[in-house]
Amino acid sequence: MKITYISHSGFAVELPAATLVFDYYKGPLPSFPVEKPLFLFASHQHSDHFNPEIFRLAAPYPKKQFLLSHDIAAARKKFLRSGVPEADFDQAVFLKAHETKLVSCQPDPLTVTTLRSTDAGVAFLITCHGLRIYHAGDLNWWLWKGASKQEAGNMAANFKRELQALRGLSLDLAFVPLDPRQEEYYSLGLNYLLKQTAVRHLFPMHFWGDYSVMPRYLAEFPEQAQRTQFHVIEKEGQIWEL
Repeated sequence: MKITYISHSGFAVELPAATLVFDYYKGPLPSFPVEKPLFLFASHQHSDHFNPEIFRLAAPYPKKQFLLSHDIAAARKKFLRSGVPEADFDQAVFLKAHETKLVSCQPDPLTVTTLRSTDAGVAFLITCHGLRIYHAGDLNWWLWKGASKQEAGNMAANFKRELQALRGLSLDLAFVPLDPRQEEYYSLGLNYLLKQTAVRHLFPMHFWGDYSVMPRYLAEFPEQAQRTQFHVIEKEGQIWEL
């Protein structure tokens, strides 16, 4: 299994029989074997998670499939005006929150279940060839300085409710926000996930180019970090062979 950090919340996961790309935003897309199915996910239409350029970048791959949040479908006209091929857009699978889809992928189907984001769109829980992969999108405990007691309570309740779907599971890969803009609240979502779920390999994301947030987390929460293989990201294009 090969993991490539593309940028921001964008990752590629290369498995023996398929390749998965999540939340392409910018930067070069790695080259993948053209004979394998290529599944391209976008958690919502925010420009730092979905770039319509991904349709052009995926054009050389004959076995491509787009699995996109339903809010992208709602902006169909906008994206067609930006140059997205109408045929590709219309063949995409659009997913609402709390849906499960089986997608053909030999030798076993790829199963995609969505959670509702606490910001926009969905998070993805994927089972593929015996592996369980979680990409949070913008599903996170988004607490900010100055939030009212009601806002903070609603956010905590909404986030914890969605994470019930992961409670007690074993995740082989988890891609999870660790956003330094939240200041002292930056670790809330990640820490809660690690208390609820066994994670083999964890990759932080959505840190806006501030790579220092990862050493900071390891220094402040060493016991939490020991619950998983915490992968420190140092640059775009970084690769891990797992």
